[in-house]
Amino acid sequence: MTLSVDVAYVDRMTEEYGLLEVADDAAVGDEWEELDVTDTEADRIARRQDREFLEFRKRITNTEQFKVTDSVFDDATLGALYKLVQDGHVDAFGGPISTGKEANIYTALGPDAEVAVKVYRINASDFRQMREYLDGDPRFEGIGDDKKKVVVAWTTKEYANLERAHSAGVRVPTPIAVERNVLVMEYLGGAEDRAKRLNEVTVENPETAYQVVREYARRLYRAGLVHGDLSEYNLVVHEGELCVLDLGQAVTVHHPNSRDFLKRDCHNVAAFFRRQGLEVGDEEMVEYVTEPEPEPSGDLED
Repeated sequence: MTLSVDVAYVDRMTEEYGLLEVADDAAVGDEWEELDVTDTEADRIARRQDREFLEFRKRITNTEQFKVTDSVFDDATLGALYKLVQDGHVDAFGGPISTGKEANIYTALGPDAEVAVKVYRINASDFRQMREYLDGDPRFEGIGDDKKKVVVAWTTKEYANLERAHSAGVRVPTPIAVERNVLVMEYLGGAEDRAKRLNEVTVENPETAYQVVREYARRLYRAGLVHGDLSEYNLVVHEGELCVLDLGQAVTVHHPNSRDFLKRDCHNVAAFFRRQGLEVGDEEMVEYVTEPEPEPSGDLED
């Protein structure tokens, strides 16, 4: 049984859900590259604390939307935000989109459009539940249990994963900049609210939506990544497109638990669409996602 998507069906998925084309230069990234967790300019700004930074810190911490979440903003995090403003990635900060145990996400005004700013907590975070994603990932070797290094590496990894996914033709928030434990990316939403998760909308064409999601899972896999937490809660509909969120925990296909994570992703996705009335199986999706990429034709013209 072949699980390949024919051209006509891909065209229909593209028309209905904005399925992206794969970039011509898309390639598996170098997951063996060591993540740089040394002090950044944000740390140096925080230590220096000149007059302009102190004024910035006072302005941010006195802002109403940040008062309830001041545990997120240690001096080094404020230094990271200050650096992102200096570099022209953020012009003004808005309100919170979501708050969680590991990260808070805020809207902000960028030079060209509204952006999302994801701030990973360091002092208030409990990353013990993330060990299953960190242990066995060659990019985290040597970091140990140093919480600051883990958080900085995690944030850097999410930025790299978003870049790789985007190059592979997976619709994700476009990454814009990363500084220490702060990630700036495309904001998916409108003037009034964020984009709706798949579980929050009525799926008008479940079959096409399922085909798009499993195609994105396949493209991630062929780019060397497994999402690790793929479900209706990390998929949103934005301007008619299905988009994949939260790639911080995504692991490489070389991770010792990558197969288990992939099976869990496929189960979550298939189970959601079974509730939408489709007859789809977990193993069918695993088989589709891991199907080897066709070898390029070696035929030569006369």
